[in-house]
Amino acid sequence: MTDSLCILVVEDDAATRTFLADNLTADGYELLVAGTLRDALRQLEYHRVDLAVIDVGLPDGSGLDLLAAVRSATEAGARLDPRLPIILLSGRAGEIERMRGFERGADDFVAKPFGYGELRLRIAAVLRRARDRRAGGRLRVGDLTIDPASREVLLRGMPVALSQKEFALLSALAAEPTRVFTKTELLRDVWGFRAMGSTRTLDSHACRLRHKLARGGSRFVVNVWGVGYRLVDGAVPDAAAAATALALGEVAA
Repeated sequence: MTDSLCILVVEDDAATRTFLADNLTADGYELLVAGTLRDALRQLEYHRVDLAVIDVGLPDGSGLDLLAAVRSATEAGARLDPRLPIILLSGRAGEIERMRGFERGADDFVAKPFGYGELRLRIAAVLRRARDRRAGGRLRVGDLTIDPASREVLLRGMPVALSQKEFALLSALAAEPTRVFTKTELLRDVWGFRAMGSTRTLDSHACRLRHKLARGGSRFVVNVWGVGYRLVDGAVPDAAAAATALALGEVAA
């Protein structure tokens, strides 16, 4: 059941665009399509969209530019929704390309060529996370439950004692699970720093938070080398976490 969710496919290759539109429509999604950055912006400004699948290589610009435009929009009175779930597609899927995508706020990154089955599952996962985030009240990330009102954090039903800044950092990361938040973003949003300055404060808080959430060998907070931090979408054993980090080019602090 997709409940008539609307997906925007931004892809300049007509064959790929038609292939995705046909399959996603068959799976019950409403579809909008665009072949250029300009057309995509117009679709986002005038239509309700629940998720966008954006090719990085567009004839009139980069999909990264479109991603940046969406994420930089202000929610009040904006025609673009800065919380829009976005999946990037790219034929160049090296570490640098993935890093740039996640750094600008992508929810997922899919390398070309890809199978439709894989993309379909990734779309469902990103939409599920977005739905859980917008349900209001408590945030759930795997076995973690975060209650902003009571400032309570539960891990598998057991309370976790966090300092004020540790809670603020966790809440910021949990707002968009699996997205990589840059150090600049976190220092600005959690600590109110206008300039990058020293990251020792952020790194030390992230380290303590990671240890407090490491019950039973699980791992939630991941340091993405050279970029910032993200949450793993659910607790994973250390071995699996290490494999995931290696695949994503991540190095734990």
